[in-house]
Amino acid sequence: MYFAGYLTQITMLLTITLILFGLVIINLLLLKFSCNRTKRVTKIDKKPVVLRTRITMPTASQTLAPTGS
Repeated sequence: MYFAGYLTQITMLLTITLILFGLVIINLLLLKFSCNRTKRVTKIDKKPVVLRTRITMPTASQTLAPTGS
């Protein structure tokens, strides 16, 4: 009677192990043969676009607030 319970546990663990192993194999195959390929551009000959060549900083006058002392 004890042997039957032990055999059931081994069968259950073996089934779970085989299912997980199969899922990992399927996942690796899908990862290897997925068709999400991207084209890599190796050389870019375009010049960068310059939006504004001159930067102007507004002049701010520094006015101090009255302290009252």
